[in-house]
Amino acid sequence: MKKFIAVTFLILTALTSTAQQGHKAFDSGEWFKFRIHYGIFTASYATLTVKEEQLNGKSVHHVIGEGKSSGFLSMFFKVEDYYETYIDKDEVRPYKFIRNINEGGHTKDIEISFDHQEKKALVFNKKYNTKKTFPIEANVQDMVSSFYYLRNTINTSSLKKGDEQFVNMFFDNENFRFKLKFLGRETIKTKMGKIRCLMFRPYVQEGRIFEEEESMTVWVSDDDNRMPVRIKADILVGSIKADLDAFKGLKHPLKIVMD
Repeated sequence: MKKFIAVTFLILTALTSTAQQGHKAFDSGEWFKFRIHYGIFTASYATLTVKEEQLNGKSVHHVIGEGKSSGFLSMFFKVEDYYETYIDKDEVRPYKFIRNINEGGHTKDIEISFDHQEKKALVFNKKYNTKKTFPIEANVQDMVSSFYYLRNTINTSSLKKGDEQFVNMFFDNENFRFKLKFLGRETIKTKMGKIRCLMFRPYVQEGRIFEEEESMTVWVSDDDNRMPVRIKADILVGSIKADLDAFKGLKHPLKIVMD
């Protein structure tokens, strides 16, 4: 439960992709709100907001992710997580990533600046006032920018059940690769109505948080938005379910299945 909302943001990145140039799945003004359940309790809410801004003279998408514990959980375990990423509007790659979290007293305050040309990342740990440079992989993404990058590049027409892809990511101070598998298509019932979805499974590290490496499933709308609709994960102390609770500013009309 200590990694509650951080896990939610992490598994929002769990999509698989192949190149599809020219597609734009999102734009400035988009906003998502997720309701996160821990067992039978509504444990927290998380939001993702996209704004248009300038960073060092470049036009960027400024994405802000926030999560806070609520209700029963907040009475004995306070969570306040805050994420930001500044991503190039055309190539959808990160320039700066911020992670400022407080999870039951466990805190982190990290800012990462990416130099894609030199393939380096400068990590500023504000909690300890330290700076260190790390090598990064080509086409690297942070844990939030990867979600938007993959929404833009996924090619739904070529996906086949069992397809696997790998995504280069940099998190805190290390490079790693997500292995992602396409599970198929499913129509699920939501508060917005029935939505046709693509199902994916990221392979995660078992033992620390998750019961096994196949503990998570992600549902994404099978339309031009590639909108996250539902996430389920089995962790060592129970299970998490995150459902899309509200949204606005979609670039494309949401397709609802009519009975």
